[in-house]
Amino acid sequence: ELLSGDLELIAHSSATVNCSAVPMSVAFVNVSASLSTSSFRLIVNESSRTRSAVVKVNARERQTVFSFRGSELFRPIRSSTSVSFQTEPTSFCVRGDAADTEPQEQFDTKAFTRALKQSEKYNRKGFGHKEEVAEMMQSEYTSSLVQEIKENNFVYTKGDITIKLAQSFGYCWGVERAVAMAYETRKHFPTEKLWITNEIIHNPLVNEQLKDMGVNYVPVNGADKDFTGIGSGDVVILPAFGASVQEMQLLNDKGCRIVDTTCPWVSKVWNSVEKHKRSNYTSIIHGKYAHEETVATASFAGTYLIVLNLDEAEYVADYILNGGNKEEFLSKFKKAMSAGFDPDRDLVRVGIANQTTMLKGETEEMGKLFERTMMRKYGPDQLNEHFMSFNTICDATQERQDAMLSLVEDTMDVMLVIGGYNSSNTTHLQEIAVLRKIPSYHIDRPERIHMDGSIEHQPLFAKTLEVTPTWLQPGPVTIGVTSGASTPDIVIQEVLERVFQYRTLSQPSPAPA
Repeated sequence: ELLSGDLELIAHSSATVNCSAVPMSVAFVNVSASLSTSSFRLIVNESSRTRSAVVKVNARERQTVFSFRGSELFRPIRSSTSVSFQTEPTSFCVRGDAADTEPQEQFDTKAFTRALKQSEKYNRKGFGHKEEVAEMMQSEYTSSLVQEIKENNFVYTKGDITIKLAQSFGYCWGVERAVAMAYETRKHFPTEKLWITNEIIHNPLVNEQLKDMGVNYVPVNGADKDFTGIGSGDVVILPAFGASVQEMQLLNDKGCRIVDTTCPWVSKVWNSVEKHKRSNYTSIIHGKYAHEETVATASFAGTYLIVLNLDEAEYVADYILNGGNKEEFLSKFKKAMSAGFDPDRDLVRVGIANQTTMLKGETEEMGKLFERTMMRKYGPDQLNEHFMSFNTICDATQERQDAMLSLVEDTMDVMLVIGGYNSSNTTHLQEIAVLRKIPSYHIDRPERIHMDGSIEHQPLFAKTLEVTPTWLQPGPVTIGVTSGASTPDIVIQEVLERVFQYRTLSQPSPAPA
């Protein structure tokens, strides 16, 4: 008997494997497939039974591995037997060379990371250069002006400008730790080739400084990272918001030294979705599907659905209670769900997790929403069988949002929110000001404040910058100031100095005596 099947493409291009046959006497067959698409559905037909699964392709070299035994289909795992894919037809046969191979279980992310952390090539504690690095960071990133403002009850007046600074702002512990570890890594490996899989944090000043220190950023081709330039023995830093488990596995397989600066709060979220997976709950992740942290979190989850806001959460809750148009659901979340997601099957048991930088209040509301939904659907006595929740809201994010909520209660004329434009936590600080209808400007660096009186900024939810010709009115003015968790104090100082400089230049010259 021969095993054969069909390949139904669900991505951008078609592909088939070179045809050959698989005897059913082969106990277990592993196939490694290299192809140009990013995801496809494998359908295995045997006699009267059909099994299928969606197979995701590793972004490294469009490489994936799937395995099956008889008519059982497993998730992608590692393998040695290669089969090349080609374009055009849509049918395939596969051949394997593993008659004596024992069945392999689904890839265990928890076991992999546990083994990785025990490796001599893995480090997440630094290299013993903390004092020296602390002095470097003190000289580069701290601010005497910001310290003065803090000591003056977070208020500072110069001329007719009063600054009111949020009482919690800027660098959080996890960000400071990540940057310090990156500095330590360069100190400890002065000649080795250093890489980082993403920006260490979302701040242009810090990332440019690391580039100047010889840290290479993994290049991105289109939507995919290109790891081909990384070799055995290279040192690779994982940023504060982590890296996907697939990237970790790839780097480990390459023989790289891995320096893991992932924030412990992010790791806490990963542990939560691992618990969801072990108990067969779907992880509903409050986050942005393309954000590096959420991509990493999803890689540790089993079945998952990523929801951006309460509107999307309410849509999902309504589907759970009342059903709906399945095709519409799948289209709405096509970029934000696990492969093969079925809302009729996969929303029976749900667990809540979040991107750590999202709005705290919104994450809490989502948790309450899904708790109420499952209680209505299945009854209070069955709630624990259908709903799971852990507190994964980051303390630093919560403190900065609470401080911003307090700040906007004061009277002020305008708000400056300082931080990287791709910083999620900074965007949410901006959102708080906008909701209070305070004129607010999100800038990433001092140079956005122009000496002609204009300001270049990114409006809330926009993807491009705008220039507002006149943002600072003449006469006495109160400016609220806060900054995201990736913004060092020195950037706040330089922004305020630009504001004061403009004000001085814009004042009319005194009349001659």
